[in-house]
Amino acid sequence: MVRYLTTNGPSHWVSTATPTFDGAFTMRQRAHMKRKPNVSPPRRHRVPPAVADQPPRHGLARVLSKLGICSRTKAQTLVRAGRVRVNGKIVRDPEAPTDARNDLITLDERAIVAVEKVYVMLNKPRGYVTTASDEQDRDTVYSLLQDGSFQWLAPVGRLDKASAGLLLFTNDTEWATRLTDPASHVDKTYHVQIDALPDADLLRRLRTGVNDSGETLAAKSARELRRGEKNAWLEIVLDEGRNRQIRRLLAAFDIQVLQLVRIAIGSLALGNLAKGKWRVLTSDEVTKMCVAA
Repeated sequence: MVRYLTTNGPSHWVSTATPTFDGAFTMRQRAHMKRKPNVSPPRRHRVPPAVADQPPRHGLARVLSKLGICSRTKAQTLVRAGRVRVNGKIVRDPEAPTDARNDLITLDERAIVAVEKVYVMLNKPRGYVTTASDEQDRDTVYSLLQDGSFQWLAPVGRLDKASAGLLLFTNDTEWATRLTDPASHVDKTYHVQIDALPDADLLRRLRTGVNDSGETLAAKSARELRRGEKNAWLEIVLDEGRNRQIRRLLAAFDIQVLQLVRIAIGSLALGNLAKGKWRVLTSDEVTKMCVAA
């Protein structure tokens, strides 16, 4: 306490103690306060109306591929060669932003329009390579599609030269990407002839998997179909696509693959399609494959 003297009256005592703070009372007040929810979207997700209304733009080479004109690699070559114009101007940058819906795109001065989507299955025989052209002049799978008069089709996944069976082709790059995306885990079923007689332990170890050069190789399922005196047929299902996965997996157990045939992708089965023959998928088959992916 401090005493202050005044000239016109009696002196006064004034307290100089620090006022106390009731923290508990303040916390009780805050507990009863209701915070109003923020119903507006976070600032980082707000999109100006003018931007939200704009159509999507992709690189020119990608647009040509999505339209089903050619592969993206081929499109890059065409663009760099100056054969493609956008709205009348030659564009040599394959990544130049392009609006497929509103921009006028021409190739060799001819207007480009989206081609009809095509989906084809081929029963690939052994001895054919899955490529459009081969430096070693080997037979390619495209020689089996010549009678189809297709403008451009790309394989959906691959089968090596020594493998046979179901191989898909399409000019629908989005559909193909969905099927081949590792995250889709679309089942692929193979019948495999091996030079050994398997037992239950081998089948279990195929499902457990092995590490090969840093990659984990494993079958989703493996079972024996039939056996002879020295070899047997297995049914192996994979839900991921790694290069020569089945051959590498079996080689880890000193087992050689004698024949490998892919008989199904998802719900799409090879059926009775003859070797070297192809057919167009039905709309129902195309839709089911999209759902599976």
